Amino acid sequence: MLSCDDYLKPKSLKEALQAVAQAPAGSRVIAGGTDTLPWAREGRAGDVHVPALIDVTKVAEFQGTRIENGRCRIGAAVPYQPFLDDVSLRAALPCMPYCAIWFADDQIREQATLAGNIVNASPVADGTPALLTLNAEVELARLEGDEVAFRRMKLAEFITGPGRTQLMPGELVAAIECETAEGYGGSFEKVGARRSLVISSVCVAGLVKTSEDGRSFADVRLAAGGVGPVAFRFDDIEDELVGAEISEAAVEKAADHAARRVASRSRVEYRREVIRGFVIRAVEDALARARPAIPHTPSLKEAIHA
Repeated sequence: MLSCDDYLKPKSLKEALQAVAQAPAGSRVIAGGTDTLPWAREGRAGDVHVPALIDVTKVAEFQGTRIENGRCRIGAAVPYQPFLDDVSLRAALPCMPYCAIWFADDQIREQATLAGNIVNASPVADGTPALLTLNAEVELARLEGDEVAFRRMKLAEFITGPGRTQLMPGELVAAIECETAEGYGGSFEKVGARRSLVISSVCVAGLVKTSEDGRSFADVRLAAGGVGPVAFRFDDIEDELVGAEISEAAVEKAADHAARRVASRSRVEYRREVIRGFVIRAVEDALARARPAIPHTPSLKEAIHA
């Protein structure tokens, strides 16, 4: 059970930062609350009472998305559902729809925020690998005197370990900004301990862009979660694939290398096998969705295994 003495719902970023600065020790900031409520309700923390809950879902500066000049800004209060509903977002961030469809269910996707998923810093957070492939940055806001000040850092540097980030006391995540990837094919794979509402054990996100003739890799981006303390990009594997001819051998070699990068302390052999298969499937699926498609082939698997 979660209870509080005060429930605050600021309407502006400055009000939210002031509320955080003035809140008693032990208060919590919530957006969708889809991590906080189960944490209390399901007994992981027992009965939880906090001095104040600061709900930032109505902060004006945290709303909406903006796409311009090859960049996409995602407000901190934006939930997962728009990555399925918004045509412009689906085109600009082609791995995010496949990440979102795997994320819980319709009700939770309308509530859970991408920024909250990042701040929670789970090693298996679905949104993190997808955002890493999009070279995401985190915009952080704080008060300096009576003014709002901002700083920005790469997502890969922001998350430092399970449940740990570089968020400083008094700071809030204001937005996530990432590159757009129109023309890329996107993919997302995950596996968990159950068939529905799956919490990832391992997940992989992929983006692939082909050459103009569709026969070689122009760009490849792959990131994984659940195989180490933080999600990460397979930079060396990406470098191997870029410029290579699209072939079964090239993809399987990359997948073998990916399996050797597993650094988890548990079920290592299982995770290696899963990662190997996920990298192959992530590249295959992303290739099938890339533009231009591989020529003269009715399906991706026929193309890559031809």
